[in-house]
Amino acid sequence: VIDQNFPPKATWGVNDIPDLSGKVVIVTGGNSGLGKETARALLSHNAKVYLGCRDAGRAQEAIEDLKKDTGKDAHLLQLDLADLHSVKSAVVEFQRQEPALHILINNGGVMACPVSILTKDGYDMQFGTNVLGHFFLTKLLLPQLETGAGTSSDGKARVVNVSSQVHVLAPGINFDALRDGPVRRRMSPSDLYNQSKFGNVVLSHELARRYGDLGIVSTALHPGSIKTSLGRHIPAFARAFIHALSHSIPDGALTQLWGATALETTDSNGKYLIPWGRFGEPDPKTKDPATGQKLWDWMESQVNGV
Repeated sequence: VIDQNFPPKATWGVNDIPDLSGKVVIVTGGNSGLGKETARALLSHNAKVYLGCRDAGRAQEAIEDLKKDTGKDAHLLQLDLADLHSVKSAVVEFQRQEPALHILINNGGVMACPVSILTKDGYDMQFGTNVLGHFFLTKLLLPQLETGAGTSSDGKARVVNVSSQVHVLAPGINFDALRDGPVRRRMSPSDLYNQSKFGNVVLSHELARRYGDLGIVSTALHPGSIKTSLGRHIPAFARAFIHALSHSIPDGALTQLWGATALETTDSNGKYLIPWGRFGEPDPKTKDPATGQKLWDWMESQVNGV
C-alpha cells in the first residue's frame, strides 16, 4: 500500500500517448478532476472525446476550458449514472452519432455520500452510481465497443474501470445493502464506498471473462491518492489530512491514460493497474468467478426492462 501511496517515478507519460486520430472515447465524469484531465490528454492526441456528465452547464464550461487548452472540441453526452433511464437515453443519443467506440473510461463516481442519499431508482448512491450505472452503460455500449475493436489496427477496444486501493477494505459485496434497508443503514458511508470500489474490480474481471474474445480489453485501476473534489462529503479536517498526503490531478490521470492508450497495455485484459502506470494485484476475492457471476446476474436483473 505504501508503494501505491508513494509510487516510484513514472516511466510513462502523457507525451507517450500515441496519435489517437479516428478513435472515439467516452469519459464519464469528464467535466472535473481526473475525468477532465484525462479528456485533456486524449484531445491533445487527436481523439474524439465525449464527456459523460450529469450537469450540462458544468460540462459546457469544461468543454470551453478544454478547447482553450487543446484547440479541440470535446462533446457533451448528458448522462446521470444514478438514473438508469438517463444512462439508456445517453447511449441511444451516442449510438445515433457514432457507430464505433474505441475507449470507454468509467471514471465518474461519488464517495462517502450520506447514507440517506439514494439513486433515482432507489439503490445505494455509491453502488448505484459507481457500479450499477457503469455496468448498464458498458453493457449497452457493447455493440459499439465490438465495432471499435473491429476497426482498430490492433483489433482491440478498451474499457477502463476506475476503482481504488480501498477496495481491499471491503469484505465482499453485501447484496442486502445495495438497496435501502436495515443492513445498508448499519453500514458507514466509507464502508459503502469501499464496497462499491470492490464492485468496480469484480465487474472489470467479469467483463474481461465474458468479452475478451471479442477484442474488448477490460482493466480496473487505483489512480493513487489524489487531491480532487471527490471527497467533498468527508469532514474538512479529515479531508485536509488526506490532501496533505495526496498527489496532483495530472498524476492521478496517468494510470487510466496508460490503461486506455499505451502499447504495453494492449493485451492487459483482466489486469489491475496501479500508480503511476504499473501492473498490480487486486484483492484476490475480486477474482472469484462465483462472485463475478453473482454480481453480473444481479445487475442484469436490475436493468432488465429499463
